[in-house]
This record gives sequence, structure tokens and C-alpha cells, in this order.
Amino acid sequence: MVASAPAIAPAEFARRRRQLMRMAGPEAILILPAAPLRVRSNDSHHPYRQDSDFWYLTGFEEPEAVLALVPGRAAGETLLFCRERDPEREAWDGARLGPEGAVESLGIDDAYPYTDMDEILPRLIEGRTRVYYHFGRDTEFDLTLIGWVKRVRAMARQGAQSPHEFQELGHLLHDLRLFKSPGERRLMAESARIAALAHVDAMRATRPGRFEYEIEAELLYRFRRHGAVPSYEPIVGGGANACVLHYRANRALLADGDLLLIDAGAELQGYASDITRTFPVNGRFSPAQRALYDVVLAANRAALDVVQPGASWAAMHDAATHVVTEGLLRLGLLKGTLRQCLKEQACRRFFMHKTGHWLGLDVHDVGEYRIDGEFRVLEPDMAFTIEPGLYIAPDAPGVAAKWRGIGIRIEDDVVVTRQGAKVLSDGVPRDPDAIEALMAGE
Repeated sequence: MVASAPAIAPAEFARRRRQLMRMAGPEAILILPAAPLRVRSNDSHHPYRQDSDFWYLTGFEEPEAVLALVPGRAAGETLLFCRERDPEREAWDGARLGPEGAVESLGIDDAYPYTDMDEILPRLIEGRTRVYYHFGRDTEFDLTLIGWVKRVRAMARQGAQSPHEFQELGHLLHDLRLFKSPGERRLMAESARIAALAHVDAMRATRPGRFEYEIEAELLYRFRRHGAVPSYEPIVGGGANACVLHYRANRALLADGDLLLIDAGAELQGYASDITRTFPVNGRFSPAQRALYDVVLAANRAALDVVQPGASWAAMHDAATHVVTEGLLRLGLLKGTLRQCLKEQACRRFFMHKTGHWLGLDVHDVGEYRIDGEFRVLEPDMAFTIEPGLYIAPDAPGVAAKWRGIGIRIEDDVVVTRQGAKVLSDGVPRDPDAIEALMAGE
């Protein structure tokens, strides 16, 4: 087994914080709380997953924490409020880093107990003209922050200066996250490698008479063997279930003659992969399945071919839509001329989503798709998916029976380089002949 990619170094987290503070300016303060614990039922919690922005700036995995960035502050620009060490609680819930450990391990300037936040943070806000914060994510913390600002304003007669401008933190931070560092790219490549191995396992394990959840188990086993977790709830949809874009039940019996669509990715040290493959349950595509599959595969390749620095984000979807429309006209699923169908976006009846999305710490990662109303251009180190699909509902009116109930998606993970597209998900086949050979044990 190949070792996992190395973790992001504390120096990189520090570089990110410095860059963000330079963008915010010397009169700003940036405040970011950690993700809260989420109750699953009664006194049981969902597995804890740190807020992606908080993780991006700290690498800190614990709840009940707040990061404050105070550009130009002589006594230290980076402050963390976190839980204190507590041997009794740690015996139940696991070790805590504590303020002292946070300074030593995370490379921040200073750390304080979480319980001291209400006393210290208003003093940090005082004298700052702008506050950068994610309003609307956490209603309780929104009210806490507003209370601190009101407290500062109440001291105006004593000469206290309160902020008069509030900015959305994402406007600065999310454009930073859009461009992946070498360390991030290594982690994403490893995440995609693990996910590809899981998809290959799933193909080899699939046969008529098994249940969707049995195939899902193959995915989860491979993820955990490599120290990863699912980056989202896997979609394992056989037959007509593949036509449900966000199918999650994963409990149907797999039937001979059906296709199986698997949309599953791994998360490694916070970084996601997102891969979809579609293949025959019995190992052999029927003529109708192969015909539709070839259309989707051609669209996938057409979108990949246009990836290069300077290309519009929309170019990938335009290329895929053109190929899909041509293919559906050729197969008789659309009527009219190519020009007319493209103008009317007729293929949206069977291909109703976009061809991709940003990828990184979030599966649908942050970053604007348009700037000043225009689709942004691709630049080196951006990462995203390419995922054309076709979904012919089992009750689709006016469609020949041989096409109904077929859902196909082919999704790959891509990083832009100066030479074009680097595909991270090549470890799992997409060519139909290669898929059939793999499932036949060749």
C-alpha cells in the first residue's frame, strides 16, 4: 500500500493567514468560529468535521474554538480561543491540544481559553474599522459578535472606536482557496487515488443479485483502509435509481441487464475527491446502454480537451452540451436541427446539470464562477470536476422503451496545469471495453 501524502505543514497555514491579512488591510479584524458539534440523536453526535475555512487557516480539528486575525497588532496578529486541557473530559472524549499546545503545534502567536473569549475579543475589535466574518452561518455566534460590537460602541464616550463596516469573509478567503498549493494538490491526488481503488473494487464486486449497500460497503472498506472517509454520502444506484441525481437509499437489489451508477469520493486530511462511474451489473453493456454511454464518454473527453489556462469556465459545459446534443439527435432522442436544439438547450431534458464544479476542501468547493457577470477563465492550480451525464427516466414520454430507465454519468477530477488538464482520477477506467475487461477479471 502506498503511503498517504504528507500533511499540510504549519508553515503553509501560517502563509495562508498572512496572505489573508494582507488582503484585509491593517484596520481590519477577521473572526472565524470552528464548526459546532452536531447532535445525531439524544446524546450521540455526528462524527465531527471541522469547518473548511477554519481548517484552511489553522489545521485545528477541535470544536469550541474561534480564530481571530488582527493585522498589524504588535502583541501578535494570530490568536486562537480553544478549550483548555481537562483530564477528566479527555478521558471520555479524547485529548485536547489546549492553548499552550495550540501555540506550540499550530504556529499561532497566542492562544487563550475559550471561556475568556467574551472578555478579550471586544478589546480586539475596539479600534478596528472593518470586521470580516461569515454572517448567517451560525445564528448564535452572529448574536454574540453583534453583542461585542455593541459593547464597544457603548464606550464611544470614553474614546473607544467601533467598527463601522462589516464584510463577508468569503469574498477574500474563498478566492485564496480556489488555487491549490503543491501540498493541496498532492493530497487531492492521493484522495483521488484512494477513491479510484474503491471504484475498481466496486466494479469487481458487482454482479446480479447483490444489493446496492453491499457495493457501498466495498467503497467504505477501501476508504478506511487508507485512512480516508467518504467525502459525501455515496450514491450507488442500480437501474432506474441512476436517474435520481442525488439518490441515497442504496438498498435496492441489482438486476441482470441493468447499469450501476456509483458516485463516491474519499476525503483525506480534509481534501475531497469526487468520482462517478457507470457500468453494467452483469459485466456487459447492452447495445442501447453502450450507445448512450459512448455519448457521455465523448462529452467527457470533449470537456477535458478544452481545459487550458485562459479558457472560459463555460467552455467545458458548452463542449459537453454540443457533443450530447449531437449524440441524442443521432440516436433519435431529440428531433430537429443541431442548431435549433442547441439554441433551445433541448438536451436539458436528459442532461439537466452543469458539467462540473470546483473541488477541494469541500466537494462543491468555494469560489466564484463569474466575475463581473462574465464566466471566469481557468488558471493553473484550479481544481474541479468534469461530469456530463444522461438520465432517461423510466416513464419518459415519447421515448423508445430500450432507452428508458438508463442513467449514466462519468465524472473525473481535474487540476489545471500550464499544459492543460491533469486528470487525478485516471486510476479507474472509463473506456467501456476496459470496464468490461476488468469486470471479466482480465
